Amino acid sequence: MKVYALEKKIVIKSTMAEVWDFFSSPYNLNEITPPDMSFEILTDIKGKKMFPGMVINYKVRPLFNIPLRWTTEITHCADNSYFVDEQRFGPYTFWHHLHKFEQKENGVEMTDLVHYALPMGPLGTIANALYVQKRLEGIFDYRNEIIEKKFNKK
Repeated sequence: MKVYALEKKIVIKSTMAEVWDFFSSPYNLNEITPPDMSFEILTDIKGKKMFPGMVINYKVRPLFNIPLRWTTEITHCADNSYFVDEQRFGPYTFWHHLHKFEQKENGVEMTDLVHYALPMGPLGTIANALYVQKRLEGIFDYRNEIIEKKFNKK
């Protein structure tokens, strides 16, 4: 099984408290997900903060508007520092997403580090090269654009 990695960083010009408050609420994920994904949170999480063991169910439409169910679990969480979501059920063979937050002189540096693997062996490798990697990069680029507008354009 081939495991791929994707890393994106952004400096958020805000306080750690404000940044953590926003990102530790899974409900806000909808705000930073591209509209064409038709992202829908199925679990009642409004007003809840992340904690280890939290399971969240989603419906997404990443390709040809075909709905897919996706279930993730928050496996690790340290306030004002990091959290990890891992896929339990969904389109990937393996999904591990570290969200790391570090106070810097000019704001909070947020790092997204995703490790993922695809099913179907060689066909998964081809799918990654033709579509998946570019799609994931686009999702995280969109996320960073929204973060820029929300936090850095004040």
